[in-house]
Amino acid sequence: MILARVVGTIVATRKDPRLEGKKLLIIKPVTPDGKDESSYLIAVDAVGAGFRETVIAVTGSSARMAEGCKDRPVDTAIIGIVDTISLDKGVAKGS
Repeated sequence: MILARVVGTIVATRKDPRLEGKKLLIIKPVTPDGKDESSYLIAVDAVGAGFRETVIAVTGSSARMAEGCKDRPVDTAIIGIVDTISLDKGVAKGS
């Protein structure tokens, strides 16, 4: 699973018909303490996530198991919206 933040949307008027009606979001992986990682991913939104929300995403075959993604060409899916993150102090500092 990947912890990420929603940073944008994708509008594609021409796409695989199996993706019709699916919201595509740009997500940026983040560390548990909220620091950006270097990459971006495009994900199908299975839970109604919004801009700047922290989300949980999955990739590969796990993404195709998300609600509404079965038998669709999906490699990354948002499966949860994060309410809170709690870490031991030593873990957050990298100890």
